[in-house]
Amino acid sequence: MAAVGSRGTIPEASPFKPEEDVEKLRSAMKGAGTNEATVIEVLAHRTIVQRQRIKEAYKQSIGKDLEDDLRGELTGNFESVVVGLLMTAPEYDAYELHNAIKGAGTEEAALIDILASRSSEEVKAINNYYKKKFDKSLEDDISSDTSGMFKRVLVSLTTAGRDTTDSVNEAGAAQDAKEIFEAGEARWGTDEVKFLTVLCVRNRNHLLKVFDEYKKVSGREIEDSIKREMSGCLEDVFLAIVKCIRNKPAFFAERLYKSMKGLGTTDSILIRIMVARAEIDMMDIKAEFNKMYGKTLHSFIKGDTSGDYRKILLELCGGDN
Repeated sequence: MAAVGSRGTIPEASPFKPEEDVEKLRSAMKGAGTNEATVIEVLAHRTIVQRQRIKEAYKQSIGKDLEDDLRGELTGNFESVVVGLLMTAPEYDAYELHNAIKGAGTEEAALIDILASRSSEEVKAINNYYKKKFDKSLEDDISSDTSGMFKRVLVSLTTAGRDTTDSVNEAGAAQDAKEIFEAGEARWGTDEVKFLTVLCVRNRNHLLKVFDEYKKVSGREIEDSIKREMSGCLEDVFLAIVKCIRNKPAFFAERLYKSMKGLGTTDSILIRIMVARAEIDMMDIKAEFNKMYGKTLHSFIKGDTSGDYRKILLELCGGDN
């Protein structure tokens, strides 16, 4: 499970009495209509671990699943956020990946956002949960739903084979940079396999060195070369990997910004990031958002959403700073 760091916006509730929370939620759903404010008050102010205990206590005392009862009461984006909050981190990622794959068309953004940003340990947990829940391997589902080099990159990320050490091989980094340059900018056509081998397998410290070396050998940032050499989903996934290696909170800040700017909101992206990162690095994402766009994430969400959906997202976002 993703380490709950000190950079999240949801502190542990203390004192914590799951039975009392169950009673509050039960009362909120009794009779005609639902008291959404109570649902927000409880679920947006408990950690993932505490929410699991509430789920268990609910089942014990009422004999029903809390998720089923809430689904029966809520609708739309607000329901999506609440249901997401009831899941553990690997469960939520597996659920989002499955939703992105099943049905007509594929939501490539979900596959990219999740697989490019999770650690090897997190990806292994997602794989295990996916297999248990959907009775198929994540790799098989991705393979049958995507194609070409994009599929190969996603499959590579799904194997969770990235080097997890911190070691940097200086000569190796220079060699990697040279080989990527020769596979892309320096030739007609692009040998994408070389990009895959380096970007999906090497550890973060080594890759940061590769990016420095790449700039020396090519005269430009690796992101610029990826944009020149590739297109579509392949460009998107390689850029996401590079951005996550450089600065993961900045990657999520950019995704959030793009999900809200302009006409309409890409709610699936907004919800996924707010739910998945609230307890991990939301404070850092907010800081990067402010730095990159000169506005607070809080103000953006406030201006772009409404109703209970807005209220719960603002709670996950934390204060307007």
